[in-house]
Amino acid sequence: MGEAGRGRVTTLRRWTSRLALPAGFALTLAILIAIFYYPVGSVLAEAVVRGGRLTVAPLADVLADPFYTGVAHHLFDDPTSVPAGVLAWMRAGFPSVEFGLFGFTANQALLSTVASVVVGLPGAYLLARYEFRGRRALRSLTILPFVLPSIMVAVGFLAMFGQTGVLNDVLGALGLGEVNLLFTLEAIVLAHAFYNAPLVTRLVTAAWETVDARRVETARALGASPLRAFRDVVAPQLLPALLTAALLTFVFTFLSFPIVLALGGLRLATVEVWLYARVQDLALAEAATLGAIETTLSLGLTYLYLRYEARQTSARGGGASRPRQVFVQGWRTLRDPVRMGLGIYGVGILVLFVGPLASMVLESVTGPNGGFTTAYYEFLVRQQAATGTGTVRPLPAITNSLTFGFSTLILAVPMGIVVSVVAVRGGAGSRLAETIMTAPLAVSGVVVGLGLLQTLVFGTEILGHRIVVGGAVAVVAAHAVAAYPFVTRNVTPALGGLDTQLLDAARSLGASRFRVLLDIELPLVAAAVLAGSAFAFAISIGEFDTTVLLAEGVSSYTMPVALERYIGNRSLGPSLGPATAMGTVLLAVTAASFLVIERLGGRWEP
Repeated sequence: MGEAGRGRVTTLRRWTSRLALPAGFALTLAILIAIFYYPVGSVLAEAVVRGGRLTVAPLADVLADPFYTGVAHHLFDDPTSVPAGVLAWMRAGFPSVEFGLFGFTANQALLSTVASVVVGLPGAYLLARYEFRGRRALRSLTILPFVLPSIMVAVGFLAMFGQTGVLNDVLGALGLGEVNLLFTLEAIVLAHAFYNAPLVTRLVTAAWETVDARRVETARALGASPLRAFRDVVAPQLLPALLTAALLTFVFTFLSFPIVLALGGLRLATVEVWLYARVQDLALAEAATLGAIETTLSLGLTYLYLRYEARQTSARGGGASRPRQVFVQGWRTLRDPVRMGLGIYGVGILVLFVGPLASMVLESVTGPNGGFTTAYYEFLVRQQAATGTGTVRPLPAITNSLTFGFSTLILAVPMGIVVSVVAVRGGAGSRLAETIMTAPLAVSGVVVGLGLLQTLVFGTEILGHRIVVGGAVAVVAAHAVAAYPFVTRNVTPALGGLDTQLLDAARSLGASRFRVLLDIELPLVAAAVLAGSAFAFAISIGEFDTTVLLAEGVSSYTMPVALERYIGNRSLGPSLGPATAMGTVLLAVTAASFLVIERLGGRWEP
């Protein structure tokens, strides 16, 4: 090759290197438009478009229906009657009123948020103020809500609190009466606390550890009691984190789907469960309207969450944190009411968090007569040879889950890295770009699944050609949408913590922005990338909301979808055996993912 040829190659490489990041951003944005914004936008548009014209009629039909909004339907149906109705209600002595499906959904989310805060706050105090053996492992366990599949947790609660569950077995052995919490609001709230209390603990612990010890000592030196010092110094610095955790928990529980579906069914349906039911009944227009209203509410709540997250960051102290006390101090521990209370709390937490998962595993190897059995696992093996209509074979479900998980990584990891680079190095507007590109965190999986169903699976007309994408491709696309924000939230803090002088030195020596990313930044944040990848894989393995809508037939079922099908299987009697056996297999896979995340030091902070 001549000198001119080498020059052209060098010029091409230089331009390729310069354009690599902008091209990566453009490609990421294009993928998001195709598999998230356009599908979700189609759902939102269907709620305000009828016959090709803009209209509020679909929204008005839902909001004016007492089934959806209860007594509040008067606000949309006949606003002029509201003042007289309020006066009549007051004269009648404030009788109870119904607020419909949206009211029930908000009520259970509020109760779940309160329960999560009550359960999670003592854990934050324990982790922030005391040192003990296993503290680091316990703190690592607070990422479990982002790893454990929610449908599996629901099976654990069925195994523990069901009529033939472990709790009633223990109560029967003690000569006490049965307790049946299934298909009650209490069971749903308890399961939501299982999921979200660790989130409260994680966020508040991080804030508690940044409280400036000098400010607390100054308050005490000026005569403030420990309680007064906590109220005036510590509590104001914890409040933003607590409000952030509460808002995030409310959003998660408002959009909760598998737990409510398994533990409440249509009897205690939330908006998300009813939306799924309408899709199953092919009432897609009504489902789209419900999805639009729900998405608007969740986006508004997420905006409040982001505001409080910013306040949390600005409220953190900059001085040295207070040293942690040794928790176990011999006989003194038994005489300390605080330590005793925390010890009792620890026992309760052990029952709440270990009990359901242990009950699921125990139920999978316990026969109807109480003895050890492998019948349920043998049943799963026999299902492999079954050919009946609707038969759920476990091995393809396991294979599909693993295949979809690794395929998700191919999309989610590059997308997450690109969004992180934009957020950290993008200059003005980078915060807005990151917020826009992590919007999937604020949209329910059922709404995303409905949008993908209407646009990709049913097909979209482009330039006279109908583009249809279904099966595994649609499922992987949905999983990538759910997973890549977790890659971003792992990688962004790591990139932001790098020494910019090192990067500037490389740029001054002629390295392009893309070359700096490949040769310097990514190797330095490799642990964060790997942790984000483990998160993405775990999210894909446990994803249920969109998969249950997009999986085409039993051949494309994943483990969570198969698990939901096995919940209703009574081939071996009233036992949950087949479901718990499948759940135990799913637990083994997610536990392996958790161990990878923990070993790599997952850094994701909501």
